[in-house]
Amino acid sequence: MKKIAIVGGGIIGMTLASYLDKPNVHVTVFDNEVGQATKASAGIISPWLSKRRNKQWYQLAKEGAAFYEKLVVDFQLDHSVYTKSGTLLLRKKNDLVDLASLAEERKQDAPEIGEIALLSAEQTQQQLPLLGKFPALKISGGGRLDGAAYLNRLKKRAALNGVTLCQMAVAIKKEANHWVICQRETGESIDTFDFVALTAGPGLNQLLTTLDYKVDIRPQKGQLLSFTTNFKESTHWPVAMLDGESDLIPFSDGTILLGATHENDKGFDLTPTKEAYEHLRTVSQPFLSSDILFSGNLPDFRVGTRAYTSDFAPFFGPLPDDETLVVASGLGSSGLTTGPYIGYLLANYFQTNTFDSTLYQKKMETYIQKR
Repeated sequence: MKKIAIVGGGIIGMTLASYLDKPNVHVTVFDNEVGQATKASAGIISPWLSKRRNKQWYQLAKEGAAFYEKLVVDFQLDHSVYTKSGTLLLRKKNDLVDLASLAEERKQDAPEIGEIALLSAEQTQQQLPLLGKFPALKISGGGRLDGAAYLNRLKKRAALNGVTLCQMAVAIKKEANHWVICQRETGESIDTFDFVALTAGPGLNQLLTTLDYKVDIRPQKGQLLSFTTNFKESTHWPVAMLDGESDLIPFSDGTILLGATHENDKGFDLTPTKEAYEHLRTVSQPFLSSDILFSGNLPDFRVGTRAYTSDFAPFFGPLPDDETLVVASGLGSSGLTTGPYIGYLLANYFQTNTFDSTLYQKKMETYIQKR
């Protein structure tokens, strides 16, 4: 029996655990859930029109988006978790024709983009009445994911399949040929494992510091606004990517999410702020048909802490000097798109003992070095 500990029960950790629930493997997931980015997030699965120059990141994001077709089947994700809703892109500058050309080009090796259409201002508002009359580009393959609902679904599935879930903060150490998981506060040993996967986002730095590694990772605060509405027709609305790094995400129960912020100087602070509210209101209002979202009660906040690297690229896989220790972090704001696929790739590593991620990332030494 192979024993594997996963430290971090977010989108990577729970996907990894769910693909590892085999008869010859025992999996334990440790997570204290404080500030967890996946639990706080909901987002758009639509990476194809990104202007990022990092080709390895785009390859990972593109395959991560395509992977959702398998994910939906494997984990029976219904519309409350994931929906292929379609994506609207709105821009202040008139560059939609160029974006449509880029979409057609990228569709050649990413058919998941689906249908591509330039919409008139009237058609845009018909698609999503919360928006004002602006031309838009629509791609039918875009989707939306509720991070908290995804985790809840996988936790229930994992528990039924024998995965042990432990809600606690832990530390790790190596003794002989085994990994020891300890309670962080007391140092008391909990259990020993053959392999450890560290998928704790920005918490990776603290976990690896005790093992004498230096990690290029830092926390990024993200805040979303959650509006409770009576829009029964929101089930059929697409998501919208607004110019200015703001997304409008309708859900089938009438919940409308707006966000998220990217705050690089707040550390692990989880306090909702008026500044975030005002920022999201300011960047979104020019695209809205009215002040309907902001004219009622104050919205709820969802606040989490993402992990990002100095080059804003993720890293994942076994450490070169110890193949029994696997890490994954640095996903930034694309975690809902890339996280499940990374979890799947790591599960394949544990099952085959082979790993090659050169298509998707730089060498691991770029981000982690021994002190």
